[in-house]
Amino acid sequence: MKVIDVFKCYYEAECVFSGVPRHGAAVTLTATSDEGQISYEAGVSFFPHNAPDDFGISYDAYASRTVYSGKGRRSKKREQQLLAELQKVIDEAASDLNGKVFWDKALIEPRLG
Repeated sequence: MKVIDVFKCYYEAECVFSGVPRHGAAVTLTATSDEGQISYEAGVSFFPHNAPDDFGISYDAYASRTVYSGKGRRSKKREQQLLAELQKVIDEAASDLNGKVFWDKALIEPRLG
């Protein structure tokens, strides 16, 4: 099984989960392929980010959505479509945790894989 981070970026965010205020969010689009099948998952993980260098990810405040699953392999065209819809999908997933991602306030440059 191959797992590839198609997109990963950290953003300023707001969320209180398990009584802990979170001020950052890690947003990912991950492709998993195995035996001619591929799936893409969009995920958001809220973390404390109490200082500019605090990127300690907590895995308890995590929500995800499978945005594509089927036969095939990685497709640049499909990935472009999924990236175009990523903010909407992540906003829906974040709302499950009563969180919000501030898309215009990236904490790092996006990483594309």
